[in-house]
Amino acid sequence: MPYRRKPLSVVSLQLPSDRRYQNNLDTLLRLIDAHDDKDVIVAPEVYLTAYDYEHLSTAAKFSAMALKVLKQRIDKQILVLTMIVQEEDYFVNRAVVIHRHKIVYTQDKVKLFRLGDEDLYFKAGKKKRIKPFEIEGVRYAILICFELRFKELWKQIEGVDAVLVPARWGLPRKRHLEVLSQALAIMNQCYVVVSNSSDGDMASSSAVISPNGDVCMDDSAEAIEGAIDFREIKKIRRYIVMD
Repeated sequence: MPYRRKPLSVVSLQLPSDRRYQNNLDTLLRLIDAHDDKDVIVAPEVYLTAYDYEHLSTAAKFSAMALKVLKQRIDKQILVLTMIVQEEDYFVNRAVVIHRHKIVYTQDKVKLFRLGDEDLYFKAGKKKRIKPFEIEGVRYAILICFELRFKELWKQIEGVDAVLVPARWGLPRKRHLEVLSQALAIMNQCYVVVSNSSDGDMASSSAVISPNGDVCMDDSAEAIEGAIDFREIKKIRRYIVMD
């Protein structure tokens, strides 16, 4: 693809999920307004409701309502988040990409985390749906949390400019999240934007990582700012040819 000269500004949110869903939506809207100069905003996995297994139907209904509000709010920006969605008699964890008041891409979580009982409550998506997608000439891909561990998925999304990773990654495996996301950026020679929950039992470690492995990370911040510099992608792919 022809590389854009101007970098894309990105912000990775690092937030705890409140038990009151509305508080989470209010916080997200506040941060969208605070970062209205950013091109891409990524929120943590199921941030709006967390994994509220006891109230999945309620969580899905709230998420549907919140989606309508977010579609109205998001214009030139790109917003990426995942939410609990009910489809007939089952639930999925769905990544949603909003741009110019529309849903421009969706992807259901494929690799469910059994240690967290996700497989007991959700239906897995189809592996073939994990693939690159394009918005205004930029190639993106999404890996949702646990999916970051699977090397065959890295191969599936080769060639993108940025991998966006909404996550709810546990604190005991914090180092794994950091190493895997940095390795993905270096291996696929692309940017990786990780947005992880900052709940007390979560790892934080939200980051913007360059194709060279340079990391912008701050566990004390609710928003980590960075940029997708297309010159850096072009430079590293010319310098280290992977063909």
